[in-house]
Amino acid sequence: MEQKKEWKILFNRLLTGKHNLLILLLVGMLLVVIAMPVEREEEQKVKEETEDEERETIRGKNYESEIEKKLSKILSDVNGVGENEVMITLQSTAEKVVEKDLETDEKSKSETTVYCGNNEEETPYVKKEMTPKIEGVVVIAQGGDDPVVMKNITEAVQALFDVDTHKIKVMKMN
Repeated sequence: MEQKKEWKILFNRLLTGKHNLLILLLVGMLLVVIAMPVEREEEQKVKEETEDEERETIRGKNYESEIEKKLSKILSDVNGVGENEVMITLQSTAEKVVEKDLETDEKSKSETTVYCGNNEEETPYVKKEMTPKIEGVVVIAQGGDDPVVMKNITEAVQALFDVDTHKIKVMKMN
């Protein structure tokens, strides 16, 4: 019981003095700051990786639509094709190839990624960026029922995208 009385006396002394009230206020603020949630480094990395994947998906969609527009414009200038619509499917997203330092000794090999930038924001050095591989192409054209036009469209798509013939479909537009 004497300990309880001592604590009460100590607490009352803290509340009565001006300096002691300031100390109590600072201790309270410290407790609030400690209790605030802090985003951990691991959570931040996962969040950044998710954002990178989303950006890559958007880039892939933009790449896909840009290629479709370009192909449609080129085909519309070909004799007999006329108005057309193009759909392209991609096999994968764009791929970045990073530079690596290779170290070999008699028994083993090791690779180390090369980074560029300052110490705070180092990023891997990308030596080349590969565009997504095209999986298939569908072309719907006004002249899509003419065998010569179909052949010209198929050969143009093969020349531009290195796609097998069986992955190219040309059809007549309504």
